[in-house]
Amino acid sequence: MMSRPMLLVFLFVVLVITSQLEWKQQLVSDVDVVQTAAQKQQRISNREEAIKEKVILSQEKKIQKLNELVRNLREQLLICRSNNGTANSTLTSLAENIIELERQQILED
Repeated sequence: MMSRPMLLVFLFVVLVITSQLEWKQQLVSDVDVVQTAAQKQQRISNREEAIKEKVILSQEKKIQKLNELVRNLREQLLICRSNNGTANSTLTSLAENIIELERQQILED
């Protein structure tokens, strides 16, 4: 049988070796956890970026539609002003004709 000090040394060596293996396993699993967390964070960042791009594209489309509406309203305003000017000139010439007819009637009376 082994002597007591030899047995203690042997047990100590076994303890050191097993603890080294456990530490290595913990280090490897810690590295895996860090890598997995980094990958998750990267995926989240990519998703956020994609959502931001979609929001920006949606806003750009809305801005284009609003610009189109503004352009159409300006064209309608110009047409209305033109029609209003024509109507005013027509009314003015009608009023002048009425005044002229009234003068003639007064002169004939």
